[in-house]
Amino acid sequence: MVGLKPGGNPHRWYSPNDVHRVIEKITADYKKIAPADAAYFDQRKKAFETKTLAPYTRLVSGIKSKYAGTSIGASESIVTPLSKDLGLKMLTPDTFLNAMNEGADPSAEDKATIDRQIKKKQIKVYVYNSQNSTPDVQAQVKEAKAQGIPVVTVTETLAPAGASFQQWQTGPHRLSAAAPQLRCIAADPRCRRRTARAGRRPLGPADAVVRRTAAGGPSARR
Repeated sequence: MVGLKPGGNPHRWYSPNDVHRVIEKITADYKKIAPADAAYFDQRKKAFETKTLAPYTRLVSGIKSKYAGTSIGASESIVTPLSKDLGLKMLTPDTFLNAMNEGADPSAEDKATIDRQIKKKQIKVYVYNSQNSTPDVQAQVKEAKAQGIPVVTVTETLAPAGASFQQWQTGPHRLSAAAPQLRCIAADPRCRRRTARAGRRPLGPADAVVRRTAAGGPSARR
C-alpha cells in the first residue's frame, strides 16, 4: 500500500505522506464495500483530514516550510521516515540507525562519527527513541545535552497509551518540540546559553524556557 520493499523501514506512522496514503486506501476500500455510501465516506474523509488532523497537518507544514534542510541526528531509524517527509537532513549514518533498530551492535566507526557530529555541533537537534535507549544512545544524549543541542524524544507506541494518533504526534513525544528551540538557537546567543543549561534537564521545562525567550518574555530579560 505504501510501496515498502522487503526489509524496508517499518515505522510508517512517522511518515506524514504514508499517513495520508492509508487514509486514501481506507476510504477507497469502504467505497468498494458500500458504493451507495461513497459520498458519505468522502465527507468523513474530508472532515478527518481538515478538522481532526488539522493540528498534525499544521505542525508538519510548519516544520517543513521553516526548517527544511536542517541537519539532525537520531538514535535509530524510527526517525528516518519523518525526517525525509519534513525535508530534514539526517546526518547519522544509516548503518548505525539500522543496527540500533535491529538490536545489533553499532560499529566503532559509526559511533565515532556521531560523537564528532555532536561535539562539532553539526546537528541542530538529536532525536531519540526513549523505548530503545541503549548505553550508546544514553551516552549520545548526554553529550548532546552537554553541547547545548536540543534533545527530543519519540516513541514507537502511543504515549500516553490511550491517546489518539494525532494526540500522540502533536503531544510531548514529537519532533516538533524542537521547532521553537531551532528558531531560538538561530536567532539569539542568550537563548543558546539557556538551551545549553536547559539541556541538563528534561525537555519539557527547557521547551517552555525557550518559548518564552524566543518570544521576548521574562526569561529573555533576566
